[in-house]
Amino acid sequence: MTTPVPRVMVPGSVSRHEVFPIKAIIQHEMETGLRTDRMGQVIPRKIINGFVCRYGNVEVFRAELHEAVSANPFLEFYLRATESGRLEFIWQEDGGAIYSLSHEIVVT
Repeated sequence: MTTPVPRVMVPGSVSRHEVFPIKAIIQHEMETGLRTDRMGQVIPRKIINGFVCRYGNVEVFRAELHEAVSANPFLEFYLRATESGRLEFIWQEDGGAIYSLSHEIVVT
């Protein structure tokens, strides 16, 4: 299994009050917990089960993901630019592993 790789697409700068898109994806080999291995043993579930985006330490977007989500889950959402600051993106996996990225955005 490979190490999950998160990526985001966010503009470097936006105008104040502009609504801008955010695209987030994590390369992750999802396992539903419904398959068995060659020995007939159930392969434990291991999915990205949560995603949070914070803008200046304020949670602005949250998604809960379940078994039906595809491998490499992709999310797109929109935010309104209010001030320059840090965007934090956090993915949580079954078992508690956390993967994160941050991006500074400049509001003009």
